[in-house]
Amino acid sequence: MNKTLRFMAVPTLALAALALSGSPAMAADQSYQSTLGQLNGSSGSATIELHVTGNQAHVLLNVSGMPATFMDMPYPHVQHIHGGAQGTCPDPSADKDGDQVISTTEGAPSYGGIVTTLSTSGDTSPAAGLDIKAAGQGAAYTIDRTFELNAETKAALEAGTAVVVVHGLDPATLSPAGAAAKSDIVPELPLAATSPALCGTLTAGQMKMPAGGAETGIAQETGTDTGALAIGGGLALIALAGGAYVVRRRTAESTA
Repeated sequence: MNKTLRFMAVPTLALAALALSGSPAMAADQSYQSTLGQLNGSSGSATIELHVTGNQAHVLLNVSGMPATFMDMPYPHVQHIHGGAQGTCPDPSADKDGDQVISTTEGAPSYGGIVTTLSTSGDTSPAAGLDIKAAGQGAAYTIDRTFELNAETKAALEAGTAVVVVHGLDPATLSPAGAAAKSDIVPELPLAATSPALCGTLTAGQMKMPAGGAETGIAQETGTDTGALAIGGGLALIALAGGAYVVRRRTAESTA
């Protein structure tokens, strides 16, 4: 190989190395969050962060201000990620039977069916949706855990239709008709026990650190993104190519 070809190979090898390092390693995993709004006269509040890394998801859900007791026991509040519908929370028009309570099934056209159960432990599939043993307990609680993300939930997150719903109302705050009604999904329970109290659509937020970066469990605040990295990489390659050209030219001049 002559000197000219040797120097031309330098930027080509650098470009190949940058492309390899920027392919899946630079692809950041997505984070989602929501501040849940109140439904059916609920006085509760909640925030959620969901950080996706490959097929794993880490959830941090903080709930407060919910009804504390149910039948003299800590109130079991089930919560889920719903998907496959409009990706929104229902408005008052969803109350089709006029009892002034939006039931779980009345809200379903807005937020869809269960795709993940946000249980405190164990099963996170839709099958665990009514498992009160793994529900949040009492007026305030936190769910902080990692679980495997199923295809339905991943699809809903990517489509922007994933909605978090926390269930369980105080019967004393409902209309007489609502307080007297039976649950639309578990007839042995009152309507208040299973109706939605809080709701929020999960929206994409800050990107997590790339694989191999510091894992903090929260979204990273940064002014750098993959676009900027790509531009910076391009400038570096231009500079490298320019340097090779200068060296090649000087070599040619010295031998002329």
